[in-house]
Amino acid sequence: MYKNVLQAIDGIEIYPLISFTIFFVFFLGLLLYVTLMDKGYVQEMSSFACAPDEDTDATLGVSKP
Repeated sequence: MYKNVLQAIDGIEIYPLISFTIFFVFFLGLLLYVTLMDKGYVQEMSSFACAPDEDTDATLGVSKP
């Protein structure tokens, strides 16, 4: 039933092409962004996850006086 409904719509064949193009361009742009990203910035950001905050006691999670 759904196949017949979609076939009856004029110009419906363009929508899968448009969605694939948007999908492809987005992920190609994301790949280029990640590839061309400054490696020093990535290294700096990766160290933030493991480094304890200077104002916070790492074991208790409370601020130091």
